[in-house]
Amino acid sequence: MDVSHIIDSLNDYQREAVTAEPKPVLVLAGAGSGKTRVLIHRIAWVCEVNGLSPFSVLAVTFTNKAAKEMRGRVEQILGISAAAMWVGTFHGLAHRMLRAHWQEAGLPQAFQILDSDDQLRMVKRVHKQLEMDDTNWPPKQSQWFINQCKDDGLRAAHVDAGYDKIKQQLVQVYKTYEEMCQRGGVIDFAELLLRSLELIRDNDGLRDHYQKRFQHILVDEFQDTNAIQYAWLRLLAGPQTPVFVVGDDDQSIYGWRGAKIENIQHFERDFPTTQVIRLEQNYRSTSTILKAANALIEHNQGRMGKDLWTDGEPGDPVLFYNAYNEKDEARFVIDRIQNWQDQGRSRNDVAVLYRSNAQSRQFEEYLVARGIPYRVYGGLRFFERAEIKDALAYLRMLGNPQDDTSFERTINHPPRGLGQKSVDLVREYARGKSLSLWSAALELLETNQLTARAKTGVSSYIDLITKIQSDSKILALSEQIRLCIESTGLKTHFEKDKTEKGETKRENLQELIGAGKSFEFENNSEIEDMTDLDAFLAHAALEAGEGQADDWEECVQLMTMHSVKGLEFPLVFMVGMEEGLFPHQRSAEEPGRMEEERRLCYVGITRAREQLIVSSAEVRRLYGNDSYNKVSRFIKELPAELVEEIRPKAQFSRPVYQTSKTVSKQQTERDVGLSVGQRVSHGKFGAGVIINIEGQSAQARVQVNFESAGSKWLMLAYANLQPA
Repeated sequence: MDVSHIIDSLNDYQREAVTAEPKPVLVLAGAGSGKTRVLIHRIAWVCEVNGLSPFSVLAVTFTNKAAKEMRGRVEQILGISAAAMWVGTFHGLAHRMLRAHWQEAGLPQAFQILDSDDQLRMVKRVHKQLEMDDTNWPPKQSQWFINQCKDDGLRAAHVDAGYDKIKQQLVQVYKTYEEMCQRGGVIDFAELLLRSLELIRDNDGLRDHYQKRFQHILVDEFQDTNAIQYAWLRLLAGPQTPVFVVGDDDQSIYGWRGAKIENIQHFERDFPTTQVIRLEQNYRSTSTILKAANALIEHNQGRMGKDLWTDGEPGDPVLFYNAYNEKDEARFVIDRIQNWQDQGRSRNDVAVLYRSNAQSRQFEEYLVARGIPYRVYGGLRFFERAEIKDALAYLRMLGNPQDDTSFERTINHPPRGLGQKSVDLVREYARGKSLSLWSAALELLETNQLTARAKTGVSSYIDLITKIQSDSKILALSEQIRLCIESTGLKTHFEKDKTEKGETKRENLQELIGAGKSFEFENNSEIEDMTDLDAFLAHAALEAGEGQADDWEECVQLMTMHSVKGLEFPLVFMVGMEEGLFPHQRSAEEPGRMEEERRLCYVGITRAREQLIVSSAEVRRLYGNDSYNKVSRFIKELPAELVEEIRPKAQFSRPVYQTSKTVSKQQTERDVGLSVGQRVSHGKFGAGVIINIEGQSAQARVQVNFESAGSKWLMLAYANLQPA
């Protein structure tokens, strides 16, 4: 039998993995080492050489896209239709199993699957049935708890809540939710795996059937499996079926999502005859980039051991830019992208990677200003994110309560006890009287046409908006935004969501305050006929409507470090490389998190093919606050001979306002000829008192508390302040 077409294109180590004996095999596949190729050729090998039917092979991956690609390439090599093969995602294969054995699984034949939104709606129904206030018990928290329990293989009856009153209530929600799903004949995504596991675990005949049917099991991205996925695989394999897993312990970055790095570390223990094969030859990056990645990841303990290498060129050194602040960092990155374009290179080849979604705003603004198309990969632009739109809607209500769109978005968000019927009544009254929703709500309150509960909800909303309007008049723009986020309950609402998404939303709201501060600094002097708030809202609307590229257009990719896994780009920027940001401040608080942060950095580095540029900022205004962070330990862990610092630290100093506050203020006052406490007059805002000064010369700015206009930051070069 001529099987050369299966292995001829492989290197020695790939060939060793593909042709290994039919027993447990763990392939430690480094980034860019051809793991997908190995998996596909292994399927072809066991079918053609070991004589297995393609339909007796189970191949599991994590995305539908990867599964589709795998089926297509197997079809090409074997020359058969792979449509009936058991190749798919964990959830897809579990669903197939449950459809085939719906009776044994205790499901109706036509059971339906709830997506995440449907599941959340059902959780809300459970809360209503249990008379739980969604303000105190966020439905998303209950949804997260249910899914977390299922991912750990736990039914409500198995969860030990102890004396924890909150956990006891969440267990009751889970129990009621289970009963409601069973009555309705529906299951959620987490249930697919749990129900499938229980099906083969508790049914001896079915378990025996599948252990005999699947004569070879292959798993992609094995380091990303969670507890229930691994248990499902071990049950299907039984004592005889060879299991061939491909993964990389150095790229395990989804611990917060339930992935267990222990699965890959314990594979040899659970399958004692395992053969371990390492794929270390990288076909993606220059040797300089690979050496940097290897040096970084060596700082992690308990690794299974692997060093990436290439027979390609050394390539350019890793470039490091230590910026003055986040604006200097963004300017530097966009300048480099512009140079890349000017050399005739494609924008599609450029990725800007950051640890936190909130960091995208600064780069979006600079890209828009330069007219460079971009796309936020796997996410929304900053001003299009739901939590930002929530806050902006409240801010619009402060400036214009007649704004019906903003009224509808904010009237019951966060929940304030208003039902849909009450909102519909306001809407119908407004339509009938040709009034705005705000005016209609006022009239309904005055004429006592609302139920007691609706009256309480509507009046509390009206009072809230009115009070914020009054309290915010004397505040600077950023403080108006902060007051709005806190007073409306948005901050508290998202603080109750303990998931990664909840934290991202909180960070984005804090960054909106930072956007307000930047706007005060940069745009105040140019605005004559609009309030700062109105100008900022107009700016936000314009930013939301520009910049994001069309699907067909060449564009720069902006994305988080987590989103970039599986992708590669000739030019990669890793920005915000500072202690507290990356590694994230949480990593110092939770066991094992620092090593996962380092693996995340390793993933980012190994995305770069030709050039890697890393950057940090001496002072960063993020989430509305200035922070002075040390350069990330991850940069310091890169070998000095591989890194070229574009602007060595010795050649520049911090801006004056970043040193000792007392010295800085005295020096700044001498430089600009003004002093804190001095009375001044402005052509638009009238008389006021200087309460703060920052910067020097043309970059100096002053904060003035005006008698009629409140506190404002002004660029001194344009403000034309006169002693009063």
